[in-house]
Amino acid sequence: MKKIAFSTDSLSPLIERVEKLTTIQRVAIYAGTYVLLCLGAYFLFYAPKHKQIDALDSQIENLDSKLVVARRNAAQLPKYRAEMKKEEERFALLKKALPDTKEIPTLLSNISQAGNHAGLEFVEFRPDPDIPKDFYKEIPVFITVNGTYHNVGVFYDRVAALSRIVTIRNISMRPTGDTNAGLLQTSCTAVTYQFVEQPKGK
Repeated sequence: MKKIAFSTDSLSPLIERVEKLTTIQRVAIYAGTYVLLCLGAYFLFYAPKHKQIDALDSQIENLDSKLVVARRNAAQLPKYRAEMKKEEERFALLKKALPDTKEIPTLLSNISQAGNHAGLEFVEFRPDPDIPKDFYKEIPVFITVNGTYHNVGVFYDRVAALSRIVTIRNISMRPTGDTNAGLLQTSCTAVTYQFVEQPKGK
């Protein structure tokens, strides 16, 4: 590889021309050269770093915001845990009030016995198809009984006292053929509820 020879002789005319300039002109050239060097250094070295610094500042601000939210949530974590525990206890109580599959025949038998103890004569006792809901399903039973108004009231009171939740809907009353006895034929739907275990992963 050939070495490039550098000689100051080629710069002599330029140096001579600069020496002939006035002091103000030379100061202006020196200042201009200094400014050009500074601008070159800025665009070559500082400007790219400045963009990186701005990007890092933006990331820091974003992380600071997330940190503030995380600290706020962490401060409220005991409150959320207490509320969750309370809801879990409430859910457990509600679940106990909903019979499982094995208890349904016993519950239906208890409803029937409540009617018999109230002095009612059962005309119809027909379980209808289940009605799926969110985490439970409704189990309706269509009931028709003969008895006095008082007997029907006692029956509903006994049903309300059962350990499991049973609601009475669509009550319909009409006189029977024996008007002297004051008997009524009452139709209604007794609805109980069964908890449905959700598949894991839902």
